[in-house]
Amino acid sequence: MELSAVPIEKPDGSSVIIGQAHFIKTIEDLHETLAAASPHLRFGIAFCEASGPCLIRRSGNADDLVDLAATNAEMIGAGHCFVVFLREGYPVNVLNAIKQVPEVCTVFCATANSVEVLVAQTDLGRAILGVVDGLPPAGFETPKDEAERKKLLRSIGYKL
Repeated sequence: MELSAVPIEKPDGSSVIIGQAHFIKTIEDLHETLAAASPHLRFGIAFCEASGPCLIRRSGNADDLVDLAATNAEMIGAGHCFVVFLREGYPVNVLNAIKQVPEVCTVFCATANSVEVLVAQTDLGRAILGVVDGLPPAGFETPKDEAERKKLLRSIGYKL
């Protein structure tokens, strides 16, 4: 078995969701789920088939994000993985809906951080073992940090 870390190419101002599903219908169901989430949301999706023609299926409403999802899915190269890129919306707004898509087995990350995907290669193929999502902790939250966190959440409308 060979292990590698695949860095995700992600432009500033975008978020990525990486997961695993199990059926060719995944690409259409994820597209419908994201399109229904918000008329402002821009997204691109790619899904790696693990049988049959083993194609990278792709869809979305923003060509640049579709291309980005496809490029990153190809670099990961693990069967049944999917990559979603978002702009003009946040993972928190769509994550539960994505998890409710019947084909979705798991979500490895949903983040705006830098991400590396940990991949194992065997004779059969490739698998996602997990992800490295962002940086390690720099210390404990202080009362000032807590106040700033609460202020930010209220300023972007997530808390009253």
